[in-house]
Amino acid sequence: MHLRSALYSLGLLAAAAFVNAAPLRVARQSGVPKVVVAHHIVGLTAAFTVDDWTSDIQLAQANGIDGFALNVGNDPFTTTQAQNAYQAAEQLNSNFKLFFSLDMSSFPCTTSDDATKLRDLVSQFATRPAQLQVDGKAFVSTFAGESCNFGHADDVAGGWRSEFTQHPELAGKIHFVPSFFADPATFSAFTGVMDGTFAFNSGWPLSLSTAQAPQLLPGIDLNNVDATGEAALQKIIGNFDQDTQAINGLANVQGSAKTYMAAAAPWFFTHFGADTFNKNFVFDGDEHLWVSRWETLIANRDKVDLVEVVTWNDFGESHYIGPNNHGQLPPGSEAWVNGFDHQGWLDITNYFATQFKTGQAPAITKDQLVMWARPHPKNATPNDPVGAPKDFQLFQDKLWAVVLATADGTLTLATSDTTSQTFQVTAGVNKFSLALSPGGFMHGTLTRNGQTTIDLKPDNYTFNPNPPAFNYNAFVASATSQ
Repeated sequence: MHLRSALYSLGLLAAAAFVNAAPLRVARQSGVPKVVVAHHIVGLTAAFTVDDWTSDIQLAQANGIDGFALNVGNDPFTTTQAQNAYQAAEQLNSNFKLFFSLDMSSFPCTTSDDATKLRDLVSQFATRPAQLQVDGKAFVSTFAGESCNFGHADDVAGGWRSEFTQHPELAGKIHFVPSFFADPATFSAFTGVMDGTFAFNSGWPLSLSTAQAPQLLPGIDLNNVDATGEAALQKIIGNFDQDTQAINGLANVQGSAKTYMAAAAPWFFTHFGADTFNKNFVFDGDEHLWVSRWETLIANRDKVDLVEVVTWNDFGESHYIGPNNHGQLPPGSEAWVNGFDHQGWLDITNYFATQFKTGQAPAITKDQLVMWARPHPKNATPNDPVGAPKDFQLFQDKLWAVVLATADGTLTLATSDTTSQTFQVTAGVNKFSLALSPGGFMHGTLTRNGQTTIDLKPDNYTFNPNPPAFNYNAFVASATSQ
């Protein structure tokens, strides 16, 4: 994991298989191939072998993900692990694609020599068989970079243009879709730089904070959200507002291909003290964020070329959907990552990714139930020297459940021996919630025609009213009918 503290402290952070081997057409029109990739933190793969990369690629591809955005930084093993990743993808010969997301919070970028290192890295892999290509050019992205000038004084756009996108070594060879944390109204300055943009933060409702809640949700009690409050929250969580701003800004970049890559994220919690990464905050992930965001992207698929899942393995920020035991953990994050597997979210990704890519909801051939919840009440007061994370007050003490159903049925949710509710399930996607009970559990039972189809009650989950430390990560459980 690379240091992102400066960005976060400013509050800024925030197909079926790959459709075919042809390059993406960038003009938005009916039939444009869609691609879903996942952000993979290479900085957490120092010990990976080719087999490790193969494992991740196969798992991702089996769940509707077409490629990895390799978040690479100034680590000594960056080139070695990139080589391993490309080798794994190419040996599989499954059309899984890779591209670099240059982590400019890690790479130095104040001199022309800094740009030389980036060009060398990109050039080394630009023509590899596994490289994602758009219009015959290597697709390249970034994390940040909006303050990089590569020695061009105060001219950020000029630095990127002269030293990277239009430099003779790369000119005409790359399709550059950076994630600059800048006001989209300023994108017009990036002529000759931006072939498109990636809105990294668009997967979370960044407009919603504790400070802004009274204005955005007048009269809503976040400690007791009723149906009116849920309706108001659902208009904010998972919406398309940040995407619209990015797309409008991109429209003002002359000569740009206007490729737009949106983010889909399931959660966000990080809890590093001032003595380490100094990041301690949450973004609101309630109201079934993972599913709600996908539904928004599907509804707006004519405006979106690619979706990047944020992330596959950023364990320290709790938005991983890949296995949490594969790769190293950022020191200290074990406290909220160990025991908190998120692959239940991965289990239902294929359904939504396929619908985004094809425009058609795929057939549901087996019932799936996914449930998630935090491990303690939001207002718990443990003796934790790091302190409560910023904006924790936004969370609701609820169990969230999603059913992908083959046919109508009923779902009974329970969070204690005395707290339960039965819901009607219809064929397709169903979203439910139930208040959590201190000292209680999570239990979901899907029935149809008097028969139990799924009975899911993880024995390693308790909603602990007296936790030893703050942990606002999500515990995710899932099951599929046999």
